[in-house]
Amino acid sequence: MDSHLLLKTMHLVGAVLFIGNIVVTGWWKFMADFTGDPRIIGFAQRQVTLTDWVFTLGGVLLVAIGGICNAALHDMPLDTPWLALGSILFAASGIIWVAVLIPLQMRLGRMAKGFAHGGPIPPAYWRAEKLWAFFGVLATLLPLANIPVMVFK
Repeated sequence: MDSHLLLKTMHLVGAVLFIGNIVVTGWWKFMADFTGDPRIIGFAQRQVTLTDWVFTLGGVLLVAIGGICNAALHDMPLDTPWLALGSILFAASGIIWVAVLIPLQMRLGRMAKGFAHGGPIPPAYWRAEKLWAFFGVLATLLPLANIPVMVFK
């Protein structure tokens, strides 16, 4: 099989897993929180964390490995304008995930364990959830903006 096509396929599968998961997870968590049901919210919070480890992280690795290896295969400098912009958008989203969203998710997860079996949802959960939603939307818009950068290069 052609190395270029294999790497391109890896990159595209990674993009689908990554972007698909962050969009669907955000929606799924929003709908769970909207119910106000501690059991549903607790379950959803656990699934958000698990799907991020499997699909978001897995997608990130496939995107990065496929993209960097394909650029190297074609002797394409990483400072090529469209590639640099795409990398900046991707990295900015990653920085938001690592610096803000992962710590918030861990905090939300710890709180959800306390009410997942029907206890009251503390106000601190809702405050942290609003921050998670704001930064989650931002971290989702950046890779979505990356799609036309990669397609129309």
